[in-house]
Amino acid sequence: MKILRTPDERFANLPDYPFAAHYVDVASGDGASLRIHTVDEGPKSAAPILLMHGEPSWSYLYRKMIAQLVAKGHRVVAPDLVGFGKSDKPADIHDYTYERHVAWMSEWLAKTGLTNITLFCQDWGGLIGLRLVSAFPEKFARVIVANTGLPTGSGMSKGFESWLAFSQSVPVLPIGQILNGGSVRELSEAERAAYEAPYPSEEFKAGARRFPALVPVTPEHGSVAENKQAWSVLEKFEKPFLTAFSDSDAVTKGGEAAFQSRVPGAAKQKHVTIAGGGHFLQEDKPEELAALIDQFVCGTL
Repeated sequence: MKILRTPDERFANLPDYPFAAHYVDVASGDGASLRIHTVDEGPKSAAPILLMHGEPSWSYLYRKMIAQLVAKGHRVVAPDLVGFGKSDKPADIHDYTYERHVAWMSEWLAKTGLTNITLFCQDWGGLIGLRLVSAFPEKFARVIVANTGLPTGSGMSKGFESWLAFSQSVPVLPIGQILNGGSVRELSEAERAAYEAPYPSEEFKAGARRFPALVPVTPEHGSVAENKQAWSVLEKFEKPFLTAFSDSDAVTKGGEAAFQSRVPGAAKQKHVTIAGGGHFLQEDKPEELAALIDQFVCGTL
């Protein structure tokens, strides 16, 4: 496995991202090791809020929410998935599979020692994060899902179908443009550049390029059986479970219904719709989301 590491100078002076870097090494699956980067801010004695990003973003997506949650006294942990952000990046798209991502983050979770976790997850942060919840339910105190799903081969939205076709055919994957297009507000030039920072060349984007094709939207996709097994655990998950989907995301629109109807912990929650939020609702409504997380944690202790 050829493993790429983005030079540190690519991340110098990013707007609103002053956080110290922390790293955990995990097994790559073929004898090598991969370095996973994590933001870990706030008091270590506090119960952790785990923020998991998706495609093709990285922990920079949560920069404003991190600062606001830490200001409220929370410990906030935001990893970069393998292939993204400051984490290592296998160069071959075939090195990326759904199950490898779950294995990498499972080892990361074990090595961090996190418990009593509040998970907030969006996009692939949910596809992987909810697999962690199903594998280690004892480590999680509550869950918030936003613009995500846990597909089991039953089809896709037209929005995702368009995104899949674009992502697999465009010669140069325009990361900053994708983040801007998936947000309601207009990102600044510096913000768009920050999303491009992890990728000095197209070779570094193998994970970003591969992720859309890994979503198990047909019965023939890998990980359908594993996600069905995960749902069987979530269907017994009685801890607080909240949905906070946005109102302007064509990719995941309506996806909250499955969680609300199938997860017992969702039954008595005051689910919310984030008005004026695009797919990357963390860019559009960070203050509202940070307040929601804080209230959810404080209200379900």
